[in-house]
Amino acid sequence: MFTLLCWCVVYTLIILRDTQRSKKKQTVCGPCQRIAPVFEQLSVKYPNAVFLKVDVDKCADTAAMQGVSAMPTFIFYRNQTKLGLCQGADPVGLESKIQQFYGTGDSEDSESPVSGHMDLTTYICKTKCECLNESDEYNLQQCLSADEGYLESDCDEQLILSIAFLQAVKVHSLKIKAPKDKGPKNIRLYINQPRTIDFDMADSNTSVQDLTLSAEDIEEGNPVPLRYVKFQYVQNLQIFVKDNQSGSETTRIDHLAIFGSPVLITNMGDFKRVIGKKGESH
Repeated sequence: MFTLLCWCVVYTLIILRDTQRSKKKQTVCGPCQRIAPVFEQLSVKYPNAVFLKVDVDKCADTAAMQGVSAMPTFIFYRNQTKLGLCQGADPVGLESKIQQFYGTGDSEDSESPVSGHMDLTTYICKTKCECLNESDEYNLQQCLSADEGYLESDCDEQLILSIAFLQAVKVHSLKIKAPKDKGPKNIRLYINQPRTIDFDMADSNTSVQDLTLSAEDIEEGNPVPLRYVKFQYVQNLQIFVKDNQSGSETTRIDHLAIFGSPVLITNMGDFKRVIGKKGESH
């Protein structure tokens, strides 16, 4: 479940009565006030996300624990894991962040093909990913989504995919969907490398695990389990594709999906309801 918490001053109207007159005092946060209607509109535009407002006056301890130092602050969560934050009353910047983490909006509610594990696509930092020997037209970014094209090698059949994550994750399985003739066959996996390894290093260095993929696995897109105990703290995953199924000149990957779970989980029980009823999203 994708959740967005808005930390702000919740506007209150305080009536001070004396024998002569009533005085009105309003708690005002200018930026919070400006972004409030935008926040409401976005909660309608992205219905598969949960939008919540948090009163920092009433939740001061939790705000401090979450590192909230300015208002408004927006913190993004998925499956109890903090993905990132943004600050200030910037409608364009806020929606850009929502789109970054929201994805298609409905994938989170679909059943994962790997029991007990989730698709980690949302946790991939695409700006830090890299692929060696990718073609100019069909690159790594296209195969990280199921419907945005495919990845193809350039001058020969080999590829090195470097996948960076926004935070440490546990990796349980890989799903590589590809044509049965041009899809990867033998691959080597490396984790937590300081930089993207080159092809000489990929051939000579000790890998964490080697896999031989069957034509059936890649044609059907079946998840392939890894030695889970060896992938318990992964900040980056590098995949060396040594060859393909038929010895074709180039290798193609239609879709790459990584299944597992984030290492750090936020205890959502730390957030106490201060207003509204259970089930209300905003």
